[in-house]
Amino acid sequence: MALIDDYMPAFDVTERHRTTVAAPPAAVYAALRRTDIAASPLVRALLALRAAPTALRAPRAAWRARRGRAQVTLADFERRGFTVLAEDAPRELLIGLDGKFWTPDGALCAVDAASFRGPMRPGTARAAWNFRVEPLPGGGATLSTETRVRCADAAARRRFRAYWLVVRPWSGVIRRAMLGAVRRAAEGAAHGAARVNE
Repeated sequence: MALIDDYMPAFDVTERHRTTVAAPPAAVYAALRRTDIAASPLVRALLALRAAPTALRAPRAAWRARRGRAQVTLADFERRGFTVLAEDAPRELLIGLDGKFWTPDGALCAVDAASFRGPMRPGTARAAWNFRVEPLPGGGATLSTETRVRCADAAARRRFRAYWLVVRPWSGVIRRAMLGAVRRAAEGAAHGAARVNE
């Protein structure tokens, strides 16, 4: 069973993307952890746009947080309130998030593996976001990502669906670009290792 199925078997919306990678699963998983997943200027702009309301309210803190960071890795998402709920390396990484995603700053709330499985606060939504690496026959791997969102009640569901109507296409752009960045990094590393071993 996938970690995401264990942590969020029921959900209101889902989004899935996948790519095929010409590299061993372990190399793909390693690339997932270290790659600049916002290498694309479009992805960087979309992430900056989402962070703009918070940056406008606290510009000095936003500047300090971004200063000296040329890359955006999964560790940066963790610093912004995303929590690694579970990890089954080199197969799956599961991230969780709790808040009011439709508000300007997302109203994110700290969550851990235990509280993520517990009751939700009224008027909030909960997201589970995974990356999964599966070996392919004859070599290579499939890298996929899925995001699931469950809302606490009807009011939260209405607000989230209105937000999702606008955000979903851009969310897909970001996730496909992230998968592409990881694929290129893993294939580059595998190609480099093959040349060294020749």
